[in-house]
Amino acid sequence: MRITLSTLSLALALAVATPLAGPVATASAATIEVVVNDKAITTYEIQQRARLITLTQRKSGAVAQKLAKEELVNDVLQLTEANRVGVRVSQAEVDGAFANIARSVKLTPSQLAQALGQSGVKADTLKERLRAQLAWVQTVRRRFQADVHINESDVIAALRKSDKAEKATSMEYDLRQVIVVVPSKSSGSFKSKRKNESDQIRKAFNGCDTAGPVLAKYSEVVMKPVGRRLETELPGNLKDDIEKTEPGRLTKPQQTGKGYEMIAVCSKRELQSDIAARTEVENELRAKEGEAMSRRYLMELRSRATIIER
Repeated sequence: MRITLSTLSLALALAVATPLAGPVATASAATIEVVVNDKAITTYEIQQRARLITLTQRKSGAVAQKLAKEELVNDVLQLTEANRVGVRVSQAEVDGAFANIARSVKLTPSQLAQALGQSGVKADTLKERLRAQLAWVQTVRRRFQADVHINESDVIAALRKSDKAEKATSMEYDLRQVIVVVPSKSSGSFKSKRKNESDQIRKAFNGCDTAGPVLAKYSEVVMKPVGRRLETELPGNLKDDIEKTEPGRLTKPQQTGKGYEMIAVCSKRELQSDIAARTEVENELRAKEGEAMSRRYLMELRSRATIIER
C-alpha cells in the first residue's frame, strides 16, 4: 500500500488561483458531530477534511462532507487499533511523508503548507491524514504479512497478461545514501546553509570510492550503504531521479526529517533476466491482496465500534 494523493498537483494549482468559497470554521467554535468509541469528531475537523478532499479528489459540497466524515471515523478506528497493537508513528515520519508529497508537486513543505492554507486547509489536516495512513499500513502489515502468499503460477499468469511479458532485461543499481544532517530545531538560515552545502557536495561528487575527501570538507555528513537494488526495488519517490543519475553521481538533495538526503549511484548494470518484470508483477499481486485484507480488517473494526452521530 502506498500513500498517494494523485490529483493534488492539479487541484492545488486550481485552488491557488481560485480559493475555495465559504466560511472557514474555527476550532474553538466547532461542535461535536460524531463520537467513535468515546473519541469526538468535530464539525471543524469535518470541514477541514472536506476541503482537503475537494483539493485532492475534486469532490465538493455534500459529497465531500460525507466522505470527510467517513474518513475521519476510519482514521479514529485505524489509529486506535494501531495503538492497541503497539504501532507508533513519529512526527518525523509524518513530516517526511508531507515532504514527499510536496516534492511530488515540485514544492517545498512550507510552500505546500502555504498553498493548502490559501484554500482554507491547515497543513495539520493533511498531516493527521498521513499519520493515520502510515499507522494503518504498519498495522495491516503486522497482522497479515505472513498470510500473503503469491504462487509462482499466479505470477506467470499475470506476467503473460501484462505488457511486461517481453521484458528480458533488468537494471541493477549499487547505491549509497548521503545525508547532510540538519537538526529538527535548526533556524531557517542554517537550513539554507546546509542546502547550499548539499548542492556543493553534489557538484563535486565524482564517485563512491573517492567520496571521502569531498564529504570530509563538511561537518555532519554521513554516507551509508544501501546495497544493490533492482529497478523494481527503488523507492517510488526517488525512482526517476536514480534512473536519470549517471554512475558516480548524486541525485538532487531532498529535504527529510534527518536533513538533506541524496542517493549516490555507485554503478549500474543491465542483467539478462526477466527478474525485474517478475518482481514488479509479484509486488502488484501482493499489493492487491494486501488491499483486500486491509478492507476486511477495517470492516471488522467498524462492526465492533460504537459510532454515534449527533
